[in-house]
Amino acid sequence: MLRLYKFLKPFTAMVIGVVIFVACQAIGDLYLPTLMSDIINDGVMQGDTSKIFHIGGVMLLVALGAVICSVLASLLSSKAAAGLGEIIRSKVFRKVESFSLHEFDKLGTATLITRTTNDITQIQTVTVMIMRMMINAPIMCVGGIIMAYRKDGSLTWVLGVSIPALIVVIAILATRMMPLFKQVQVKIDRINLVLREKLTGIRVIRAFNTVAKETERFKEANTDLTENYIKVNRIMAFMMPSIMLIMNFTSLAILWFGGLRISEGSMDLGALSAFTQYAMQIMFSMIMLAMMFIMVPRAQAAAVRINEVLDTVPEITDQETVREDFEGKGYVEFKDVSFSYHGAEEPALRNISFAAKPGEITAIIGSTGSGKSTLINLITRFYDVQSGNVLVDGVDVREISQEALRSKIGFVPQKAVLFSGTIAENIKFGNDNATDEEIKHAAEVAQAADFIATMDGGYDHEIAQGGTNVSGGQKQRLSIARALVRRPEIYIFDDSFSALDFKTDAKLRAALKKETQESTVILVAQRVGTVMDADRIIVLDEGSVVGMGTHKELLQTCDVYREIVSSQLSEEEIA
Repeated sequence: MLRLYKFLKPFTAMVIGVVIFVACQAIGDLYLPTLMSDIINDGVMQGDTSKIFHIGGVMLLVALGAVICSVLASLLSSKAAAGLGEIIRSKVFRKVESFSLHEFDKLGTATLITRTTNDITQIQTVTVMIMRMMINAPIMCVGGIIMAYRKDGSLTWVLGVSIPALIVVIAILATRMMPLFKQVQVKIDRINLVLREKLTGIRVIRAFNTVAKETERFKEANTDLTENYIKVNRIMAFMMPSIMLIMNFTSLAILWFGGLRISEGSMDLGALSAFTQYAMQIMFSMIMLAMMFIMVPRAQAAAVRINEVLDTVPEITDQETVREDFEGKGYVEFKDVSFSYHGAEEPALRNISFAAKPGEITAIIGSTGSGKSTLINLITRFYDVQSGNVLVDGVDVREISQEALRSKIGFVPQKAVLFSGTIAENIKFGNDNATDEEIKHAAEVAQAADFIATMDGGYDHEIAQGGTNVSGGQKQRLSIARALVRRPEIYIFDDSFSALDFKTDAKLRAALKKETQESTVILVAQRVGTVMDADRIIVLDEGSVVGMGTHKELLQTCDVYREIVSSQLSEEEIA
């Protein structure tokens, strides 16, 4: 957790202010019992009303000063903690943005959300408590012992018994609670994972009528978290009565033995009143420290999880010296490329070699799991190859900065993703500087203009989160428009026409051909009708290239392609 507190450096002035104000508040609180003792001894006992008013006025001023210091300390500590949380969230977010797909697969979305929200909130909460309690409690504890000893040294043996007893009780309870607090974050991860899967997969859950099963999964995760909290609360429920019992016995012992000393004439009533208040201040400061020692382990667990994200080294990084000596625009070449996913027994791609040039359409087809999307992900450098080279404009993609590489590419993923906002904003996501005319032109080429015109507000129509208020085909066409408005050197369509009917598919491909005459087009598809007009068709089977050529050439030379064609087209269409 100390590593995260290095981010408090911009708030050094605030932290110093908190220390000063908390110290002033503590000094004021320690001085008040002494003033109360003076009122009792010099005012009440002697019947001097003017003395009571004089000391009472000083008490009010001291109390007011302590209140002001407390408010200012709370304000500054809250601002510093909130600022720390903001910085850590920004650091975590930027770090996660730099992750490759492997890091996302390794950590998981649910835990990244928990670490960015709940875990950082734990750090913020404990930071406020540290700045307020960890400074205040020691001053009050040590100062209270000194002031109590000054009032009556003989009576401090009561504190010598009660304080160790309090420490023992707190230590026993804290050791029981610390492991439970550490488990809380893991169980919150689990409940977030189940809830996220339930919400994102609600259509599948209802379609397969597994609502009861998913409800049971959530119930198990929820019950597990609840039982953990119940165990913590049982211990907490035992802690407060135990502490209050010790405090009340301490008060009783002070009043009993203090009363005996007053009867002996060794102590006055004001000193006894002040001693009692100092004893309570010492006890409460011990409770504050106990709360800190209970909360810190949970925050420490959260800090470890946050540092795990910050310490994760992205698999995909830019080299210190990147190349910009490109040869041409839009050339893509694979040279004997092989790739395996982490932990996989077999390679996803084996010895892939081909070239795609500007003005040509290179189509990739194959059965499910043949490695089509994996091949596409190597061009965009979502993953790095194990062997061989992927070249863009004559330069290995590992030698190009990620920003420069992806600025050359207009990518339409297999699963169309839209963001909350207007249709125009979603299309403009591909190019921030796109004009209204360019946005409309991209929509027309993508065959999206017609359905946009029927929507309320047209291009200003609001898209719901995840694009839930548009159909699958509409999402695909808007995703294609987003890539077109970018006007890149390389277009990559990863099975981006699967939700379109044959008529729209044909019109879209015809419009794309005119639009992408000077660009390289790499097209992944399942349908033969989508790829048969391509300049080059690459047939993948179990990660290997088993055929390459035009539609007519492959019908004669590639058995796998012929099987795919015969499964989709009639003999008349093949002929």
